[in-house]
Amino acid sequence: MAIAITLQEYLQNHDVDYEIIDHQRTDSALRSSEAIRVKGDRMAKSVLLGDDESYLLAVVPASYRLRLREIELLTGRKLQLISEAEITEAFADCETGAIPPLGQAYGIDTVVDGRLLKEPDIYFESGDHGKLIHMTGKSFLELEEGAQIAEIGEHL
Repeated sequence: MAIAITLQEYLQNHDVDYEIIDHQRTDSALRSSEAIRVKGDRMAKSVLLGDDESYLLAVVPASYRLRLREIELLTGRKLQLISEAEITEAFADCETGAIPPLGQAYGIDTVVDGRLLKEPDIYFESGDHGKLIHMTGKSFLELEEGAQIAEIGEHL
């Protein structure tokens, strides 16, 4: 598989510079950061949440654990982790678990941990467990325009 087509089109439409990094296939964002020898604080980890209304994509550094209660307080919603089957449906052009952190590309509201946005470089899943996207923190911030920004994670 290659970079997810929805993601690729989104990046092209927003005219940002990025590079695709091939790496050993991994099963988590933190392991991907280890595979390319990048701090987990610079690797975006996506977690799909939802309720009866809709989905919400939470994005934290890979070296952080998501604090669901913080997101619920922020949004006023009772959210839960979404099943793999629903993730596969929502991100149909991505391998299961290789969710890009740009929910807007998929029509999904997004909440980003603000600490991630302070990093000079950001890395994230491309929809393929063997490829990452790398871009400047500034470009990532531009792509996350419209996302809610809050401290929603805690360091592992």
